[in-house]
Amino acid sequence: MYYQVLAFNHHHCEQAFREKLAFGSDEEKRSFLNELVSFDFIHEAYIVSTCNRVEIVTATRDNFSSYHTILGLLSQKSRVDFYQLKESVRRYDDEEAILHIFTVVSSLDSLVIGESQITGQVKEAFRFSYDNGTAGRKLNRVISYAVKCAAEVRNVTNISKNPISIASVAVAQAHKIYGNNISGMTGVVVGAGEMGVIAAKHLLRLGCDVVLLGRDLSKTERIAKELGENARADTIEKLPKYINRYRLLFSATGATDTIIQASMIENPNVDRVWFDMAIPRDIDDIDMERLKLFRIDDLRAISNDNYALKQEQALKAIEIVKQYQNDFYQWLRALSIEPVIKAMRLQARTAIDKEMERAVGKKFVPSEYRENMHKMALQMFNRFLHDVTQNLRQSSGDKNGSNRVEAVKEIFDINTDNIDFKQYKEEHHKKGYKQ
Repeated sequence: MYYQVLAFNHHHCEQAFREKLAFGSDEEKRSFLNELVSFDFIHEAYIVSTCNRVEIVTATRDNFSSYHTILGLLSQKSRVDFYQLKESVRRYDDEEAILHIFTVVSSLDSLVIGESQITGQVKEAFRFSYDNGTAGRKLNRVISYAVKCAAEVRNVTNISKNPISIASVAVAQAHKIYGNNISGMTGVVVGAGEMGVIAAKHLLRLGCDVVLLGRDLSKTERIAKELGENARADTIEKLPKYINRYRLLFSATGATDTIIQASMIENPNVDRVWFDMAIPRDIDDIDMERLKLFRIDDLRAISNDNYALKQEQALKAIEIVKQYQNDFYQWLRALSIEPVIKAMRLQARTAIDKEMERAVGKKFVPSEYRENMHKMALQMFNRFLHDVTQNLRQSSGDKNGSNRVEAVKEIFDINTDNIDFKQYKEEHHKKGYKQ
């Protein structure tokens, strides 16, 4: 069994390209996941689709086949040429895949280093697939260790001190543009999801009033009430009204098409500062001299400043991630050998029982000697298997140990696919989702 990640993220893919690959609905994710695991060489999978990345994480029997299959299905879904996807993707296999997953969950691969959203987003991506029946024990092991790793990164370093998200970077940029004049302004926040709420909270801290627009008015009103007296709610249908009344706007909806077009602007001579924080984008390409439009990728320079401030802590965090990667594989190798050893010993015991019954039945062994002969035979087999099992345990910690384990399983015809590995878990490994 192998691990693989195919990644399209902000490091090497432009926003417009990521938009084509993004999964716009749960049904789209569910259909893609179901199709993936229908191939017998893909055991489990989950999808991370956020504003900064689209990544497919799999546990496979054949990484070569899964790589081409995933790209093929993504090409069909997105209508992006297969070879263009192949040129743009970053492929991580096995130990590199684990290192990448741990780095992502620890927020070291984020557009803004140390932002805390990504940990929850990956956990939710796994939970969605788990509930869908397309992810289980194999990927749960990885998520469990990744969450544990992220917790240690937060505890040991200051990487997440005063955590920053894309929304807070956007508000910080608005503050930089308007200075102290931002206090008393009204910011229009389109979208009542997590990103929109974060933007609203930061605006309120700067002394702004907030108009929160959402599709579900009752939900939006409840959120606005929780935000305080300087926040009010309205429906997204009133968007044209607020676009033309206020000049500061932050948009982060789950819409599959743009919801703000140039035709909605009544007076182009008003200075406007807008932030599009959505994937796919909420705001159309608008060529207007007095409009400053920032998209997610435009915030990269600001996030790089943040990275420079945290670079020393990031280096320390990377060392923690690498240690967790190493610990995970040592644990995984040790975990894989124990049920194999148990099955080998069970096969030996079954053979002894069978031959003892035959020997007694044929009068080769008097029945009164059965018990003593059985004990002696068990001791002989245990003695024979002792050095073998010790060598297997020792070699399971090596990088090539998994190949030896697979060879032993094939020789002894041992199948561990339905084994409950929880009984073999080390005491320290307790986090993650219960199964």
